[in-house]
Amino acid sequence: MNRVWKLLLICGVLGSVVSGERPDRVFLDGTARPDRRLSTTRQLGDAYHSWIPPKTRKEWRLTAQSIRRQLLVSNGLWPFPPRIALTSVVHGRIEREDYTIEKVYFASHPGHYVTGNLYRPKGLKGPVPGILCPHGHWPRGRFYDAGEKKAAEQVKKGAEKFLSGGRFPLQARMVHLARMGCVVFHYDMVGYADSRALPHRSGFGDVQATLKLQNLMGLQTFNSIRALDFLESLPDVDPDRIAVTGASGGGTQTFMLCGLDPRPRVAFPAVMVSTGMQGGCVCENCSYLRQGINNIAIAALFAPRPMALSGANDWTIDIETKGLPELKHVYGLFGKADQIRAKCYPQFQHNYNQVAREMMYEWFNHHLDLGHSSPVRERDFRPVSPPELTVFDKQHPQPADALTLKEYREYLSNLSTTQFSQLLPDDDDNIKDYRRVIGPAAEVMLGGIPSLADEVKVTGRGTFEGGGGFESGTLNCRAAGKSIPFTILRPANPGRTLVAWFDGVEGKAGLFNKQGEPRPAVARLLQKGHTIVAADVFLTGELVSVGQPVTRVSVHNSFLGYTYGYNRPPLAHRVQDVLTTLKTFSSRVRPRRIHLVGTRGAGTWVLLARALQGRRRVKGLTIADVDGFSFGGITRREDPMLLPGALKYGGLGGLSALAVPSPLIVAGLKGVPEEELAPLKTVYRVSDEDLTLLAETLSHHQVSELLLDD
Repeated sequence: MNRVWKLLLICGVLGSVVSGERPDRVFLDGTARPDRRLSTTRQLGDAYHSWIPPKTRKEWRLTAQSIRRQLLVSNGLWPFPPRIALTSVVHGRIEREDYTIEKVYFASHPGHYVTGNLYRPKGLKGPVPGILCPHGHWPRGRFYDAGEKKAAEQVKKGAEKFLSGGRFPLQARMVHLARMGCVVFHYDMVGYADSRALPHRSGFGDVQATLKLQNLMGLQTFNSIRALDFLESLPDVDPDRIAVTGASGGGTQTFMLCGLDPRPRVAFPAVMVSTGMQGGCVCENCSYLRQGINNIAIAALFAPRPMALSGANDWTIDIETKGLPELKHVYGLFGKADQIRAKCYPQFQHNYNQVAREMMYEWFNHHLDLGHSSPVRERDFRPVSPPELTVFDKQHPQPADALTLKEYREYLSNLSTTQFSQLLPDDDDNIKDYRRVIGPAAEVMLGGIPSLADEVKVTGRGTFEGGGGFESGTLNCRAAGKSIPFTILRPANPGRTLVAWFDGVEGKAGLFNKQGEPRPAVARLLQKGHTIVAADVFLTGELVSVGQPVTRVSVHNSFLGYTYGYNRPPLAHRVQDVLTTLKTFSSRVRPRRIHLVGTRGAGTWVLLARALQGRRRVKGLTIADVDGFSFGGITRREDPMLLPGALKYGGLGGLSALAVPSPLIVAGLKGVPEEELAPLKTVYRVSDEDLTLLAETLSHHQVSELLLDD
C-alpha cells in the first residue's frame, strides 16, 4: 500500500466530510418515511380489489401468459405433477325416468381419490356435451339438504319454484342439465361428502408447507383437471363441447380450472367473480395467487370463449359495474364482447338458486348447441337421498391406499425433490432446461426485474476532504409505492466501476462510522476511483430504526396464503429494491464494471437479485455474505426472510444457481446445509463458471480487497 495513502487512512483525512449533510442519513428532520409499503397491505376481505386490463390484444396475450404462470406456481403445479393413468370405478346405477345417476371414484394422485356422481341423460345417441360441476362450500357439499323449512322459504321468496329444488339445489342443477342432454360429473371438494381422507380447512398452514408451496387450492385445482380428464374419457361425451359451472367456492374452482385448461368451451362461475372479497377459504387462497391481480383478471383468461356470471346480495353485488366492464374490454380485444355476460340478482342472498340456474341453462343451451327452445325452465324432480348418493359402501370401500394428510404431504415433498433433481443439469446444454422451469418460478416469487426509479430525489449533498463527495436522497417508484433511501459516494477521480453495496444489519449506515465518515475499506475503494452506492431496502436502515433490523413481520394468524397471496414477502421487496438501486444508478453512472455486494446477511438479497438478472455474464463480481442463512432453517411464520416456495425450488442454492454465468463469491456458509448448496455447486460446475464458497463471514476490509484484486 502507498505509504502516504496509509498515513491518510490512519488520520481519517480522506474520509472526513467537510461540507454538506451526513452521507449516512436521509431523514434528518424526523419527517415520516414516504415508502407506502410500510403502511399499506392488501387484505382478504378488502371491499375493492382493483385491476386494470392491458390496452391491446398483444399486451393481453403477454399478460395472460404471465398470469397463468403465476397461478401454476402459486398452486404448486409448476412443474406440473405427473398425470397417472385414470382407473375409474363407476358403479351403483340409479334409474330415473329420463336420466341415470352413478357413483364414481378415481385416483388423481397415487393414493388420493376424487369422488362424485355421474348424471347421464337417457335416450340420446352419439357423444353429448359434458358438464363439470364443482359444488362449493354448502354444508356437506354434494350431499347438501337445505331442509323442508328453508325450501319452503325459498319458494315463497321466488328463489325456487319447487320444493325439491329448494331443498336439494345442487341436485336440481345436475338433474336438469342431464335432462337437457348433457353428461354431468358432480365431484367433491377435498374434505366434503366422500372425499374425507384429507381435511378441508386445515393441514397446510405451517411454515414447511408454505416453503414448499403445498396448499389445498393446488390439490383441488389438480383434482378439477383430472375430473375433466375423466369426463373427457367417457365415450358418450363430446370433448369439443365441455362446460364448467359452480357457485361460491365452486365458482372459484370453475374460473381457476378454466383459466388454466384450454379444453372447456363454456363457463358459468356463479356468485364468486368480483372486485370484492376474493374467496374466504384456504382452498381459494395460496401464496402469490393474487399479487397484482384479482379474480376478474383470472376469469379474463377464459377470453374469448363464452362465459357468464351471476351475482347476488353479497360481494358480487356490483359485478355489472365493477368487473364486467374490465371483462368486456378484454373480450372486446378479440371482437367478442358479446361472449361475456354478468347479471346480479340483488333480491337474493348468496346462492345458486333456480333463477340463477335458469340463466346458466340459457347460456349453455345457446353456446353448447343443445337445441332447446327458449326460455329453458326447470321441472320438478324426485331427489335422491344423500345415503343413496354415497360412493363408498361395503361392496366398494374407500381404497386401502388412501393417503392420510401426513402421507400426502410426504408424497408431495418426494415428488418435488424428484422433479427438481431431474432438472439439475449434467452438462452445459441442460442448463437451459433448468432455467426454463426455475427461472419463471423465481420471477413469480421475487417479482421479476423492476423498472428504473421514476425519480431520484436528492435531499443532501456534501464533499470530502481530498476530493469527491456524496449525494443522498430517495429513489421513488410511484407505481410500486416505494421510496428507497440511498447514498452515492463519488471519488475525486472516478473510474468506470460502480459498487452497489448492501448491508444486512445497518443498511447504508453500515458503510460509515459513527461520525458519518466512510469506513477505511470504503474510503480505499473511493481512492481507487470506485463509485459506491448504498441503500436501505425494505424494512431496513432508515425505513425502520438504524441498527435494529426487523426480525418479525405481521402475517395472518392462521394461514400465510391470506397474507402472501395478496402481498409480496419482505424478502421479495428487498430483492426488488436491490435491483431498482442497481439499475437506476447503473443507468446514471454508466460504468464498465458493476460489483454487487451484500454483507452481514444481505448476501441472500444480492444473490437472489443476481439470479433474477441471470442468462448474461455480468462484468463484475457478486460478493454475497449470507451469514449462515438457510431457507430450511426458517421456523417462524413472522420471519421476514420467509419466501414461500423456496424449498420447492432447491432453497438458496437452487434459486441462486440462476446467476450463472456471472462469477460469484458466496461467504458466511458455516451452518448452511449441504443440500441447499448442492444445486449451486452443480450448476456452476457443469457450466465451468467461477464460484467461490467460503465458510466464514467477510469483513469490510476483505470485501474491498476482493474488489480491488478483481
